[in-house]
Amino acid sequence: MKLAVFDCDGTLIDSQVNIIRAMASSFQRHGLAAPDSHATRRIVGLSLVEAMQALLPEAGHDLHLSLAEDYKTAFQRLRADKALDAEPLYPGIRDLLDALAGDGWLLAVATGKSDRGLKLALEHHGIHDLFVSLQTADRHPSKPHPSMLHAALADAGVGHDKAVMIGDTIFDIAMGQAAGVTGIGVDWGYHEADELIEAGAAHVARDADHLLAILNG
Repeated sequence: MKLAVFDCDGTLIDSQVNIIRAMASSFQRHGLAAPDSHATRRIVGLSLVEAMQALLPEAGHDLHLSLAEDYKTAFQRLRADKALDAEPLYPGIRDLLDALAGDGWLLAVATGKSDRGLKLALEHHGIHDLFVSLQTADRHPSKPHPSMLHAALADAGVGHDKAVMIGDTIFDIAMGQAAGVTGIGVDWGYHEADELIEAGAAHVARDADHLLAILNG
């Protein structure tokens, strides 16, 4: 069996609109200027506390924790307002997942999202049941720690040499390297293709069709 582990935000789902909105709300609640959208996109993939540390390194740990909690509240409020409609699948992703499943691949997700947030997002797009393993920040250290990948490999019963980690950020590629799993980048997300190659990606896909060709090549 082969296992394809996907990042979520920036790889499967384009959730940047809600991420930027929730981040702005969190910072503004503390009387802080919201980070610009580029800075926010750069930290997508990290767990929330680590993301706040990256955005506001001069602040203390208590503020980072508070910002993370306020972000969760803001994001949940957006979800309650039907904002999931602002989080589309990237073009070709549904067909890609179906094709991989039909070709005998096992599928998993490793993400900085929460269990609740991931479940809502995947169910909204009708793809939740395609995955044999869902690993989130609720139960693991932040990327690039390999814990999520180790758990996904165990769930699937697949060795690291039969798996790939697919993501749009250097955190995804570094997590793959830490777990001994080949990293494949996608260039439609939040980090640049040359960054992904420099981080160690074996390939960078241009679109979903190109990714399918890489995986089945």
